[in-house]
Amino acid sequence: MNKCTLAIATVLVFGLARISGAQSDKQGTTYRAPSGATLRLILDSTNVGSEISLGELSFPPNSDSGEHSHGAIEIFYVLSGELEHVVNGKSQVLTPGMVGYVKPPDKIRHKTGPAGAKVVVMWVPGAEAGKIVSRWTKEP
Repeated sequence: MNKCTLAIATVLVFGLARISGAQSDKQGTTYRAPSGATLRLILDSTNVGSEISLGELSFPPNSDSGEHSHGAIEIFYVLSGELEHVVNGKSQVLTPGMVGYVKPPDKIRHKTGPAGAKVVVMWVPGAEAGKIVSRWTKEP
């Protein structure tokens, strides 16, 4: 199984387990962005190595990340709310159970409506998560 296939499979399995309530503990470290988004980083270089990072990302209501890019594949599995996933100017609204992804050098923008959104997010390779949280505040 290649890294991309493994990443997609892990996102789907983790997302489905989370929806069904099978994962009740709150493992991981939580970070907060200046925008109010929170990322609970569950798998990263501290426990699975540098190939993959996985977290639960909550976007606040009516948020807009602005256009940006990543140095890794970024995969979203929507748990709740709606996430407008704009890749290279092309928009797709992701609802619970849907998957979206972006790969370098694509330009991405994440937007939410009044309900915000909660997603499982994965980066392959996983070092991208460390770059992101380095600009965020670690929650107690």
